[in-house]
Amino acid sequence: MTDHVLSYMAFFPLAGAVAVLLLPSSRPNWIRWTSVIFTVPPLLLGVWLYFHFDPNNPGLQFVEKFAWIPSYNIQYFVGIDGISISMVLLTALLSFLCIFASWGIEKGVKGYYALFLLLDTGMVGVFIALDFFLFYIFWEVMLLPMYFLIGIWGGPRREYAAIKFFLYTLFGSVLMLLAILALYFTSEPHTFDMTQLIAQGANYSTKPIGMWPFDQLRWGFQHIVWMGLFIGFAIKIPAFPFHTWLPDAHVEAPTAISVILAGVLLKMGTYGILRINFPMLPQATADLSYAFLGVLGTWNIIYGALCAMAQKDFKKLVAYSSVSHMGYVMLGMASFTPQGINGAVLQMFNHGIITGMLFLMVGVIYDRAHHREIEGFGGLAAVMPVYTAISALAIFASMGLPGLSGFISEVLVLLGSWQKSPVLTAFAATGVILTAGYLLWTVQRVYLGMTNEKYKLMPEINARELFTMIPLGIIVIIVGVYPSVVLDLLRASLNQLNQVVIPHLS
Repeated sequence: MTDHVLSYMAFFPLAGAVAVLLLPSSRPNWIRWTSVIFTVPPLLLGVWLYFHFDPNNPGLQFVEKFAWIPSYNIQYFVGIDGISISMVLLTALLSFLCIFASWGIEKGVKGYYALFLLLDTGMVGVFIALDFFLFYIFWEVMLLPMYFLIGIWGGPRREYAAIKFFLYTLFGSVLMLLAILALYFTSEPHTFDMTQLIAQGANYSTKPIGMWPFDQLRWGFQHIVWMGLFIGFAIKIPAFPFHTWLPDAHVEAPTAISVILAGVLLKMGTYGILRINFPMLPQATADLSYAFLGVLGTWNIIYGALCAMAQKDFKKLVAYSSVSHMGYVMLGMASFTPQGINGAVLQMFNHGIITGMLFLMVGVIYDRAHHREIEGFGGLAAVMPVYTAISALAIFASMGLPGLSGFISEVLVLLGSWQKSPVLTAFAATGVILTAGYLLWTVQRVYLGMTNEKYKLMPEINARELFTMIPLGIIVIIVGVYPSVVLDLLRASLNQLNQVVIPHLS
C-alpha cells in the first residue's frame, strides 16, 4: 500500500464521488457520511506521510512512475518533496473538515458532495503531479467543480462570481498551456517530465529573440515562457492586478468552498512558481522575480490591507486580507534567501490554516444572522463567549501575534527580504500595522460594545462547528510555539531550490 500512497490520497475522493452519485438523493445523510468516509483515508495517509517523510532528503520521495501515453512520452509520474508535502497535508485536512462545514447544504446534496470530492482529487493531484500533462489535467479538473459549486450553491450574485472566476482562471490556463507546449517542443527528446525539463532548464535561451517588443526589453525564450507561466499562476495567487475575481468568488461561495478557495487554491499559484518557474527557468527567474514577485508582493500586502480596511462585508474583509497575506509569500520567494523562501512556504501553510478558521468563523454568524454586515452586529462576546474566544484566536493569528503561527512566517519573510531589499521590506512591514488596524477595528464592531438587541438570544457555536475549527486552532498554536514541525519538512528541498537560481543572480 505504501508504494501507492500518493495515488490513494488523490483518487480515494474520486471513488467517493462515484459512490455518492450511486446513492439515492432522498438519503442526504447517507451522502454526507459517505463523503466523510472517503475523505478520512487521505487524511490518515497524510499523517502517515508526515511521519515517514525524510526531511533531510531534498529530492523526490514516494515516487510513482510508469508510461501512460508512450507515443508522446507522457507518464503517470507523481511524488512529493519539501516544496509540496505541506500543501498535500493542508489539502487533506481542510477537505475533511469542510465536509462537516458543508452539513447545512440542503439543495442538491448529492451534486454538491460529488463535485466537492472531485475537487479534492484535483487539488491533491496538482501538488503531487510531476508530469506537465498530468499536472495540467489535474489543474483543469479542479476548475469545473469550483465553477459549479459557486454558481449553483452560492449567494445572490453566484452566477456572476462563478463566470468571473471561470474566465480569469481559463485565461491563465491557456497561457500556461502555451508555455507547457513551448517547453515540450524545445526539449530533446520531447517530454512533459518536469524533472527532465528542470535538468535542461539552464540551457534554454536567454538571448533576445529580435521580435518587437521583446527585443527592446532584451527578453529571450526563457523570459517569455516565464511570463506566460507567471500570469497563469498569478491569477490563482491572486496577484495585483489579477485579483478582482477573488472577493466576488469568496462573498458568493458557500462557507466551506470559501475555506477551500483561500486555504488551498490560492496556494497553487505560488506553488506553481516554486515548482516550475524557479528550477525550470532559472535565469528568467533571477531577472524577473524582483519586479514581478518582490514589488508586486509588497504592493499586494499594502493594497490588500487597505482594501480590507474599507470593507463593510465581513467575508469580503477576509477575502482582501488573503490578497494581503499572499503578498508575504511572493516577497519571501523573491528574496532567494533561506529565511525568505522557507518563510514563504510556511506562510502558505499558515495562511491556509488561519484563513480557513476566519471563513468558518464568518460562516457561524452568517448561518444565524443571515447577513455579514460588520456594523450590523455588536457585543457578540457577551452572547457567544466560546465562539468569540475561538474567533479571537484566528484574528490574532492573522494579525501576526507572537506565539501564533502567523507571526513566525511573516518574520522569516521580512528577515529574508531585508537582505535583498531593505526598501521593499520597510514598505511591506507597514502591512503589519494596517492588518492590526482593520482586524482590531472589526473586533471592536462585531464582538465588543453594546449587544445588538436582535442578537441577544443568538445561539452559541455548536459541536459540529467547534469540530471544524478546533483542529485548526490547535495547529495555529503548535506551529506558533514550535514552527519546526513544519519548517523541518521544507528546509532541505527549498534550500536546494534556492541554489538553482542564486548562480544566475547578477
